[in-house]
Amino acid sequence: MTTFHVPDMSCGHCKASITEVLTELGGEQLTFDMEARTVDVSNLSPEAVVTALDGIGFPASPK
Repeated sequence: MTTFHVPDMSCGHCKASITEVLTELGGEQLTFDMEARTVDVSNLSPEAVVTALDGIGFPASPK
């Protein structure tokens, strides 16, 4: 499980978009903390998550 800071994530639509792209890549056990603007992801490399989220307009970085 890796935690990512996603500073532009602020609403349910953001969460849905992120869930969709990471699930399509094979991400599992997605856990969101909207207040902290973080998402925990298992089963994907940090590089894959950062690239995927950047591709949909959500720059992210591993914590």
